[in-house]
Amino acid sequence: MDVINTAQLTNLKYTLQGQRIDLLINNAGMYGERLSFGEVTEQEWMKVLRVNTVAPLLVVQELVDLMADDGKVLLMTSKMGSIEDNTSGGSYIYRSSKAALNAVGKSLAHDLSGRGISVAICHPGWVQTDMGGPNALITTETSIHGLREVMEQLTVDTSGQFFSYDGSTISW
Repeated sequence: MDVINTAQLTNLKYTLQGQRIDLLINNAGMYGERLSFGEVTEQEWMKVLRVNTVAPLLVVQELVDLMADDGKVLLMTSKMGSIEDNTSGGSYIYRSSKAALNAVGKSLAHDLSGRGISVAICHPGWVQTDMGGPNALITTETSIHGLREVMEQLTVDTSGQFFSYDGSTISW
């Protein structure tokens, strides 16, 4: 599904009508053009924000009524969205989109807690994918195994935390 296509999102809700969602994983994301300070454009920034920040919230809003009372939402973010962990600068567009997604996730955790829905804001690690590249530290299998553990351990009491794939928490 194209998460920025409103018609597809609405159609998904109606396609799933009558079904229950136990786990909703928002995994869509993009890095965007690798623009340095002085090169950043509003057009590129808005494109990345729309996919990485706005769309995950709209997906949850659209599908929340189909979620189980003890349902879980996973927002795939990045450690690059940690303001405290930013020790190198740059990557303005990607970093800001993921920091904003982290704020969205924290608010969702508060807003959905009354329904018993938990939210995990998760960093998958530096993974050997097209985006992570061949020099990344972990395999997709390692990341997925860890993220599954995080999801299994997630409760309303731990909702809204910024988790790494290995279960550790990350500073905001």
